[in-house]
Amino acid sequence: MTMVILAAGLGTRMKSSRAKVLHRAGGMTLVEHVVGTALQLTSPERVFVVVGYQASEVRALLAGRGVRFIDQPEQKGTGHALMVGRAVLSRLDGSLVVLYGDCPLISAGTLRRLVEEQGRSGAAAIVITTMLDDPTGYGRVIHDPAGTVAAIVEQKAATPAELAIREINSGVYCFRADRLWAELDKIRPDNPAREYYLTDIVGLFNRAGDRVRSMRVDDPIEVLGINNRLELAAVDRLLRERKGCELMLEGVTIEKPETVTIDAPARIGQDTLVEPFVQIRGATVIGSGCRIGACSIIEDSQLADGVEILPFTHIVGAALEAGAKAGPYARLRPGAHVEAGAHVGNFVELKKTRLGAGSKAMHLAYLGDSEIGRDVNIGAGTITCNYDGLKKHRTKIGDGAFVGSHATLVAPVEIGANSYLGAGSVITDPVPAEALALGRARQVVKPGWARKRKAKAEVRKAGQTTSGINA
Repeated sequence: MTMVILAAGLGTRMKSSRAKVLHRAGGMTLVEHVVGTALQLTSPERVFVVVGYQASEVRALLAGRGVRFIDQPEQKGTGHALMVGRAVLSRLDGSLVVLYGDCPLISAGTLRRLVEEQGRSGAAAIVITTMLDDPTGYGRVIHDPAGTVAAIVEQKAATPAELAIREINSGVYCFRADRLWAELDKIRPDNPAREYYLTDIVGLFNRAGDRVRSMRVDDPIEVLGINNRLELAAVDRLLRERKGCELMLEGVTIEKPETVTIDAPARIGQDTLVEPFVQIRGATVIGSGCRIGACSIIEDSQLADGVEILPFTHIVGAALEAGAKAGPYARLRPGAHVEAGAHVGNFVELKKTRLGAGSKAMHLAYLGDSEIGRDVNIGAGTITCNYDGLKKHRTKIGDGAFVGSHATLVAPVEIGANSYLGAGSVITDPVPAEALALGRARQVVKPGWARKRKAKAEVRKAGQTTSGINA
């Protein structure tokens, strides 16, 4: 089976400078959804994406999928999209399925049934159709008395009787490849747009004595494409509802699922609790028995079993090992790695930092470009000064170290194992293991200073009042 995905157009009704197939729904671009479905049915080398507008972006997006591409620099219609690929596609026998890069809801099951019916029927082509209460704007499918497709009539060319037909053309076909190539070049751009319409192949097949049949799907949502932002939002909602239902049936608890956003590639283990207003983005993987606190955002990150994320925590490109905890209001930036049982507390930020097993940074700290050992205590307000204005430097803290509150560690610097840093210290030099480092000015106490200051202020105030009376 060969799959051809038409993805060359801009999609002017989207009112966007971005190609329509590059818009996102359910956490992936539209074309990624369709390619993913196609790859469930055939091998990557038999999936072809027809590209035109922003072709380089589409190619880059799908580069890791192993699919092949056909260039359509000028978009002259759906029939033209196959014509430009003829040199490659005509060498492949069997069935050829044509579908669209803006139809992300079509299922692998529906496409599999389409191919099977085409094989059983012996028809030159089968087109997917569906019934709409309001078919305005869609091509109508006309059947002959034998039940085969006699014609597909576009809205503008339809008679009043034909406009009353509710069965519409989805544009998704399965062809016998040899019959397609025998008739495709006979399509002519005899229409106001001067384009080559694939729908004209129906008449050509009928004149050649071939049959075209239809396969009706019950759910019209599955085969309808996206033309504007309203439809994009509706499809996004449907994809996310599907994802939420899938996860809950697999053993994930989602509180108030209508408020939760989970992207299609995300994976979540059994007995994990997802609280309201959570966003789980990208290829995030969350283990079993985790808690994801309300209003947290997790993107392209890996959470092992038993991880607890408290509310309003933002995690991007990070990894948390089993039993780790972060939040509330924590921020883990790309390259952050929290080992087993370590805790990242409220208003703590990690960037390219590894926090060792059992270590804690519980309050108001910034830890950037750091390697922190096991069972380290990071006091409130600690900062690693990793940037000197030109480049970043690393801080290394050994196992069991105790960093006092409001310590400032000027990188590059290394703190030895089991050492202590006094609160409020500015540390610029290495600290040996098991040492105490104090990097602050000696405290000076002046007894009675506040009382004397207050007395002087009262004298000044009395003098100003007397001057006012004399004036």
